[in-house]
Amino acid sequence: MNAITRTLATGILAAASAATAATPSPTSLEAAARAATVEGDHVVTADGVRLYFKDWGPKDGPVVTLSHGWPLNSDSWESQMLFLASNGYRVVAHDRRGHGRSSQPWDGNDMDHYADDLAAVITALDLRDATVVGFSTGGGEIARYIGRHGTGRVKKAVLVGAVTPFMLRTDDNPGGAPIELFDGFRKAAQENRAQQYLDIASGPFFGFNRPGAARNEGLVQTFYLQGMQAGHRNTYESIAAFSATDFRGDLAKFDVPTLVIHGADDQIVPPELSARLVPKYVPHAEVILYPGAPHGITDTHKDRLNQDLLDFVSK
Repeated sequence: MNAITRTLATGILAAASAATAATPSPTSLEAAARAATVEGDHVVTADGVRLYFKDWGPKDGPVVTLSHGWPLNSDSWESQMLFLASNGYRVVAHDRRGHGRSSQPWDGNDMDHYADDLAAVITALDLRDATVVGFSTGGGEIARYIGRHGTGRVKKAVLVGAVTPFMLRTDDNPGGAPIELFDGFRKAAQENRAQQYLDIASGPFFGFNRPGAARNEGLVQTFYLQGMQAGHRNTYESIAAFSATDFRGDLAKFDVPTLVIHGADDQIVPPELSARLVPKYVPHAEVILYPGAPHGITDTHKDRLNQDLLDFVSK
């Protein structure tokens, strides 16, 4: 990486790692969430960011919220949304700031803002007793949401292929992934992010690089299209958000039933760095590993995932 890129990356990483150091008071966080307004199919946050959302199923049904992964948007949840809504649940999913049909702000591309945006959606739509579900980066989002906003509106939590508890190797997290791995992500994003998305989708995300795997062009192109809808700076900074944010303290605040679902052959977020470690911080968490499954299980294993989610939320 060149000096300018390294300086930028270092600053982003420092901000992500120190994000919990200056957490606003619960009162100010609640006030910001309550300042959000609904304008058609967008929630407008206190800082003026427009968040596109989908609200499917009966409005009086039990609530499930879905937080998506990098660099995707709420369309990546369409199978789960259709299934759960068809089974009587009110299912809400939003496009993260900088992604999909939401605003592309220059600043605020970090987990604290992601969590506060989720709080804005939940509060503006007055969602209560929600099962909050997060995939990959979205798993970090719901963890930080609980860490900052508590579980007053949350009934259950589900981490799917999530980046929790902490991806980056540090002195107190020696088992994490080296920063050079994420530097490579940033380098590829700057050089040609369109090709980066195609390479990720064609290879490790869906496990198409495994021997005997049959590449599905529709899944590859859908991943690519969603990625290219997102803002360049937004997805670039989000790499630090999902890799360098420490969620260990957030997970310690999980006081609701928690389910962890992960692909056993996840090459993007290996379960050894994530799912297998969650019970250390959430002792009551139930962990399910799908044998041979890749990262993108919302598509590759959608039938099993849909049923596991339904079984969990209906308990």
